[in-house]
Amino acid sequence: MKKFKILIPCYNDWQSLFKLLNNIDNNITMFDAEFTVLIVNDCSTEKMPKPSFSFKKIKSIDLINIKKNQGHTRCNATGIKYLSEKKNFDYMILMDGDGEDNPDDLPLIIKNILENKNISVVATRKKRSEGLLFTILYNLHKIITLIFTGKNMNFGHYCCLTRNDVILLSSKKTLWSNFAGSAKKFIPNLSGVPTIRGLRYFGPSKMALTGLIIHSMSIIASFKYQVLFRSLLFIFLFSFLYLKIYDDNIFLILNFLIGFFCTAIFFISKRERLSELENCQQRIKNIENIHTTRL
Repeated sequence: MKKFKILIPCYNDWQSLFKLLNNIDNNITMFDAEFTVLIVNDCSTEKMPKPSFSFKKIKSIDLINIKKNQGHTRCNATGIKYLSEKKNFDYMILMDGDGEDNPDDLPLIIKNILENKNISVVATRKKRSEGLLFTILYNLHKIITLIFTGKNMNFGHYCCLTRNDVILLSSKKTLWSNFAGSAKKFIPNLSGVPTIRGLRYFGPSKMALTGLIIHSMSIIASFKYQVLFRSLLFIFLFSFLYLKIYDDNIFLILNFLIGFFCTAIFFISKRERLSELENCQQRIKNIENIHTTRL
């Protein structure tokens, strides 16, 4: 029997998390596999309500409590590093805890990876459910990423990885700064399942605009040397056009913006810290079991 470990980061959003867990359980009943959940509690300031679950399929839930708030991405990295050392699973499913990673898509994702046992699966986004501004910014991020890295980033955190790929990512310093960029860069084969981004179960998103910009740049920073190479090509091209063909200051402005962008990407890449990733379990306060189902 195959073993699935579902990894979910959480910060205060207990109401959404508990609803998500029930929806997950309802969507995995048809599979002859073992499902357990690992929640990474990012030092929540709101006390977790006493859980009262009645699951049909989820076998157990463990809660990793982090000593100090470290952010969504580093919670993912901590959970992945922890699982890579335990190795008590065949596949890891990574999901956000707010409902935007729609659990209704789990059957397609799980079926895909069971049919292609050695190929990890990502939930590609064929449609988003956010507002117009976010959609515009997201598409701008995709265009910039494609121009400067050559990569089509059409997925986020929602995925199902093989144990070997989890172990592979756990040794890469970019994981401490960004998950999606790390997966795109280091996992050689990724299968995609088209999904529609869900809506948050409760309340507004906790990520501000600055956080979204840093998140976007962190993805691009995973490919910083491709960014440097392409930036130099653009600067050379625009300089040639300015000197030889069009005496227009727009090319000087473009060169300045490209140089600034490339510098910013290298600055953001300093968030990639292998030493902190390797020692991230020192940030764990304790691990507790909050539910076990007698199946």
